[in-house]
Amino acid sequence: MRAIFIRHGQSTGNAGVPCDDLGAIELTELGQEQARAVAASWTQAPALIVTSPYTRTRQTAAPTIARFPGVPVEVWPIEEFTYLQPGRWNGTRSAERMPHLERYWSAADPDYCDGEGAESFATLLRRCEAALARLAAMPAASLVYVFGHGQFIQAARAIVADAHLDERAKMRAFWRKGEPPAISNAQRVGFHWQDGRWECAPAIAA
Repeated sequence: MRAIFIRHGQSTGNAGVPCDDLGAIELTELGQEQARAVAASWTQAPALIVTSPYTRTRQTAAPTIARFPGVPVEVWPIEEFTYLQPGRWNGTRSAERMPHLERYWSAADPDYCDGEGAESFATLLRRCEAALARLAAMPAASLVYVFGHGQFIQAARAIVADAHLDERAKMRAFWRKGEPPAISNAQRVGFHWQDGRWECAPAIAA
């Protein structure tokens, strides 16, 4: 089977607007345009469309869902990786969080959880593995469009492409301070399940 993961379009959070609810962040006008471009680009109807429960991902999926009205839609727990306790950082800008981000990633402790509402890196990997297992269980000819989040997709790709690395090594390779995100807004990353294993396909820009 084939799964194409799509990161949500540009959100207000990506544009630097502080937020108080990570799940309720919405797309910007550019993000809406990116979502429409993704929907227009498909050359094949999928067997299933999957989204995370977060608003920005559902908004990104909406034009694709409208294009394929007969395709079932499911919400899976593939929401973004929240590794700092939200109660302490909601409403702040990325510059304010940066020292804490640096400490978190420098420690590279995959089992560390920052507090209520956060999860460990190891837990993120387990969520990704569960989603990949659900996809692998689908009929061999299936094509699924999975609308998700950058770090979740990045983690799924690490599980497939860096299977030889342990969790700490995956975590050390994960953060890209000062570099563009590993998965851009509206970028697509393909995965192919064949002969009992996953393979990564080349990324596709929107």
